[in-house]
Amino acid sequence: MMNGTLKGRSAVVTGSTSGIGLGIARALAAAGANVMLNGLGEAREIETIRAEIEGLHDVKVRYSSADMSQAAQVRDMIGQAEAEFGAVDILVNNAGIQFVSPVESFPEEKWDAILAINLSSNFHSIRAALPGMRRRNWGRIINVASAHGLVASPFKSAYVAAKHGVVGLTKAVALEAAESSVTCNAICPAYVRTPLVEDQIRDQARAHGMSEEDVVREVMLAAQPNKRFVEIDELGELAVFLCSPAASSITGVALPVDGGWTAK
Repeated sequence: MMNGTLKGRSAVVTGSTSGIGLGIARALAAAGANVMLNGLGEAREIETIRAEIEGLHDVKVRYSSADMSQAAQVRDMIGQAEAEFGAVDILVNNAGIQFVSPVESFPEEKWDAILAINLSSNFHSIRAALPGMRRRNWGRIINVASAHGLVASPFKSAYVAAKHGVVGLTKAVALEAAESSVTCNAICPAYVRTPLVEDQIRDQARAHGMSEEDVVREVMLAAQPNKRFVEIDELGELAVFLCSPAASSITGVALPVDGGWTAK
């Protein structure tokens, strides 16, 4: 961990009350950044997380309940962070949902929701945060895409379409902002060991009469050559690196963190 690397910087991390987003928020705070959390959850639990990160790393940590499917709320969240911290130097777009179905029976409302939260929210937050980054001549935008932003799997048409869109948006923003010392990159992880995935393992084991170990190896990690989950801490450390001076010339890149999945 590059402690102090981001001292004086401020970040917004969407979908950060659990899982990948929370791991990235913790890593940014440990590196010295103020952080605006966002996401779903029980108010008392979120306050516990907020206070814990703030106290542990001696940074400001705030929370926004903005609904990522609502453009106005996304804009307001960026404005709230600018008011609380004085700036949004780092924007991590992580919020996302999933639904699995054959395309011909894919519910239209699920398609619309996935595109709104997984793709359009990135556009709205970038649109709101980028002007301030340009004025300060520094910024870091990190979009958490997926290995499914680079390759497809059946029955995930909306998710795959949205994540491919995130990669395209990342490239376009990187080109537009390149002369402003603002970078924009996408992280493309394969399966990450999160509480949500742990629940899926147990559910699939029961449904298929398989051991949890077999579900992991033969179902979830079948396409992943290294046969292990990506760990949340790996993504947090990568996010901190992308915000560091060492990554100043890395922009417009979709970085696979997938154990070799997309190398095939």
